[in-house]
Amino acid sequence: MIHRPISVFVVDDHTLFRRGLVALLSQDEGLQVVGEAGDAGEALRLVPGLQPDVILLDNHLPGVAGVDAVGSLRRAAPASHVLMLTVSEDAHDLAAALRNGAHGYLLKTIDGDLLADAIRAAAAGEPVVSPELMGKLVAAFQAQGGPPVPEAPAPAPLQPGGAAPAAPVLSPREEDVLREIARGASNKEIARQLSIAETTVKIHVQHILRKLGLSSRVQAAVYASDRQRAE
Repeated sequence: MIHRPISVFVVDDHTLFRRGLVALLSQDEGLQVVGEAGDAGEALRLVPGLQPDVILLDNHLPGVAGVDAVGSLRRAAPASHVLMLTVSEDAHDLAAALRNGAHGYLLKTIDGDLLADAIRAAAAGEPVVSPELMGKLVAAFQAQGGPPVPEAPAPAPLQPGGAAPAAPVLSPREEDVLREIARGASNKEIARQLSIAETTVKIHVQHILRKLGLSSRVQAAVYASDRQRAE
């Protein structure tokens, strides 16, 4: 857990937007903007010496596009979490950014408070995706963009006598959490929606992934989407 201010590096070619974003983030005592750049090349020159916790990266940059720069930025700052902040709702951009190592994908229409929450979540290692893009994310990973996602938990070996064990059963609260994950909600948003503690949400997420034999929130969202279509 990070107890100091979270260091943030901003990459955006629109000077007015970038400076406005820097000013907005600087009002949050828990965040510290340590640098900014107008393109990927400038960012790659600066981030190795800064090693920020989070890199906010636009996609439409001059020269190298943001999604194509994610891998280089991750190599230049291995401990940094790259968080796309863009106007692009294109499913290919979304899938490419995540395949290349981005830790999240947000639209520039996001509210300032929610952006700060997303930065904190990314710094803590929690993937974040704008809720309105979750459907496209699921579709992209189902089509070709991501790692194999099981349609359902893999069946366990037969028990003595030939009877297969029952499929994993989620508790009612775990079902509630899974629905919120499929909607693209963060742990903090789920906690607010269900009126439970954020730490409780994290525990439920761990239980859901373990019971379903999945390894990520994205896989859980795809699983929930597949199940809804099958019902």
